[in-house]
Amino acid sequence: MRILAAMSGGVDSAVAAARAVDAGHDVVGVHLALSRAGGTLRTGSRGCCTIEDAMDARRAADRLGIPFYVWDFSERFRDDVIDDFIAEYRAGRTPNPCMRCNEKIKFAALLERALELGFDAVCTGHYAILVDGPEGCELHRASDEAKDQSYVLGVLTAPQLAHTYFPLGSTPSKALVRAEAAERGLTVAQKPDSHDICFIPDGDTRGWLAEKVGTAQGDIVDRDGAVVGSHGGAHAYTVGQRRGLQLGVPASDGKPRFVLEVRPVSNTVVVGPKEALATAEISGSRHSWAGRAPADAEFFCHVQIRAHAEPAPASAVVREGTVTVRPETPFDGVAPGQTAVLYDGTRVIGQFTVDRTVSAVPIAG
Repeated sequence: MRILAAMSGGVDSAVAAARAVDAGHDVVGVHLALSRAGGTLRTGSRGCCTIEDAMDARRAADRLGIPFYVWDFSERFRDDVIDDFIAEYRAGRTPNPCMRCNEKIKFAALLERALELGFDAVCTGHYAILVDGPEGCELHRASDEAKDQSYVLGVLTAPQLAHTYFPLGSTPSKALVRAEAAERGLTVAQKPDSHDICFIPDGDTRGWLAEKVGTAQGDIVDRDGAVVGSHGGAHAYTVGQRRGLQLGVPASDGKPRFVLEVRPVSNTVVVGPKEALATAEISGSRHSWAGRAPADAEFFCHVQIRAHAEPAPASAVVREGTVTVRPETPFDGVAPGQTAVLYDGTRVIGQFTVDRTVSAVPIAG
């Protein structure tokens, strides 16, 4: 096959490209420039997509003896990921930019161009497994549970999965990938993983949003609507947050309080006890299926609501374009804007963006 290897400049994508070469494929490496004002250097494990990352990707491609190009996707990235991130926070929601990047950039814009140029598939260093199932390609969890990235890949559709290649999915551990990179003479063998939002490399999401969205004083209220504090902008808060609350009135029981709800229209943040975070139901209309759609309108599954959360057993209902999930045990706080990924064992069924949550402990007001 003709394979376009997306090379971020990290160890995973470099080894993935190397394995594609070893498998006998015709491989071309490409690095995506996602910012026209990208930093020159990384700071430890913060951020990615810097000039240093592009240089690391080029060195890896040279070592593998494959052609290498840098493609400017910065405008598409700004429109589909950064602007979406800002808009979601303005609306009082908590987005996952990695999901949007996979959905809109790596497996939409990049894959579209790859297919136009005659490539058969896009190869990445994601940890997930593709299986030829009875009804087409299936997306499954990686062998290494600690590195499994099937959650952030849950936005992929059947046509996209058919043109995707994940060489690392069956590798038992990341340590083996690093050891392999060292054996191959790849200089990125011990390069730290990036773990921050790539377009906020200093990790200060609140400060970054304040520059983009602005600040506006508002009230922090309890579940009864009584004012207990103030804030400089509701966009800086998310459901489940405990730190950074400016509360002038202590709770009657003396226990910590958490953000229960963000109301952007009134610029109000609602706080309450931890037990009030219990979520009995979530639903959303923006959904997709990773392969075949569920055969029944109602089915049992496991649901994961964060990248590193434990999957929870739940019942799911698909009705009139909306997916509704009711966990057997209430979720511990879910914010609108989060992504819920549905699993059948290790197989990803699909995903939806949470639009609505129902608390197990109703909030007044």
